[in-house]
Amino acid sequence: MTVRTRFAPSPTGSLHIGGARTAIFNWLFARHNGGEFILRIEDTDRSRSTEESILEIRDAMEWLGLDWDEGPFRQSDRLGIYKDLADKLIASGHAYRCYVTPEELEEKRKEAQERGGMFHYNREWADRNAGPGKPCAVRLLTPDHGTIEVHDILRGKVVFDAGEIDDFVILKTDGFPTYNFAVVADDALMGITHVIRGDDHLINTPRQVLIYQGLSLEVPQLAHVSMILGPDGKRLSKRHGATSVVAYRDEGYLPEALVNYLTRLGWSFGDQEIFTINELVEKFTLDSVGKSAAVFNPEKLQWLNGWYIRNKPPEETAKLVLPILLDKGIKAELDNKLVMIVKELSQRAKTLLDITGSLGYFYAREIEYDEKAAGKFLTPEMTDVLKDLTQKLSEAASFTAGDLQSVFEGIMEERGLKLGTIAQPVRVALTGGTVSPGIFEVMEILGKDEVIRRLDKAVEYISAVKPA
Repeated sequence: MTVRTRFAPSPTGSLHIGGARTAIFNWLFARHNGGEFILRIEDTDRSRSTEESILEIRDAMEWLGLDWDEGPFRQSDRLGIYKDLADKLIASGHAYRCYVTPEELEEKRKEAQERGGMFHYNREWADRNAGPGKPCAVRLLTPDHGTIEVHDILRGKVVFDAGEIDDFVILKTDGFPTYNFAVVADDALMGITHVIRGDDHLINTPRQVLIYQGLSLEVPQLAHVSMILGPDGKRLSKRHGATSVVAYRDEGYLPEALVNYLTRLGWSFGDQEIFTINELVEKFTLDSVGKSAAVFNPEKLQWLNGWYIRNKPPEETAKLVLPILLDKGIKAELDNKLVMIVKELSQRAKTLLDITGSLGYFYAREIEYDEKAAGKFLTPEMTDVLKDLTQKLSEAASFTAGDLQSVFEGIMEERGLKLGTIAQPVRVALTGGTVSPGIFEVMEILGKDEVIRRLDKAVEYISAVKPA
């Protein structure tokens, strides 16, 4: 048997974190077993489904690296299939046409509420062969008593009371299937062997089992994964921050970090925290998926993302950073300068935005000094030191970090100064502030001509603002 899994999002919004984890689990399970992964778009909710959401879901899947073997299939293209199966159920006596209108149903609900009772559909069309020649829905004929047993890979046997399930609609009057009917039809016809989904779908399972039985189809193996909670123990939502894949992409997270983190959110392999994609494919099994809800920890994801940034070749990170810089109006190029900048800034960055948000001074023509930093470090006492440094730098044959350190050490020895006494004024002169990577690395990246130009500007600033 070839393992076949699927991810079947509804295109009513962005691909959120919970859906992404479901997609990852299905993808990993298929890849681990040498099987096939299918992408299906469940777009039968015509009032909420949008083309924009479909495109965004596909983009998010591709960004995460979750390639699919078949699809994307769209349920709206398969209406004829659902009608044929509904007719088959009617012919076998497992379903019937119902001509009760939504307005009539609503009136019956109100009457039940006024009596203080629960509304139960009374099957008024279940034993009739012909209707009044108006649009009708199709309802599944459900048992009046007994139980429905479901075997879940993660939860074992789950038993439902069949008598609590009213005859439910499987095909609406507009010819569109309901969720439960379309899912069963598609999973069966697409040969899905394993359905891995969130435990919020567990309540749908007995209805789906009844449809499988009515069509004489085998129920695929089921695994209902526990939900994701926010740090406060409540279901993950927008109040906890970003919840969509594209939001994390736009905030500077790496796909490998997000895949790694979401996989570990409910699945474990000993104490190992960091996995390559190949390792995840090799080690992922449903046996190691936990039954309790997982708690989303933004700080842990951020830490993991920082690890991936630090350990990614700077040439690759530079390719990711460049479009962000260009969008910000920074005229950078994919060259050695950008690679050197990324290499230095990656060491403390937790996201790509940490890098792009702190490198503007490398490309700025004019440096704006932080007022407090300039007041403390660009003082008249530093004028001669900066001039001396400028002179020695102009004479330097080489401009590597090691050579620059030697120049500083020479001035320190000649003037009896500590490194910080020189380095901080130079840092302010070159970057405008007091925080940057190592001063020698900054100078090497900027290059001799630009460093000398900025030091001269700093001397001019001191003379103009704080004359001796």
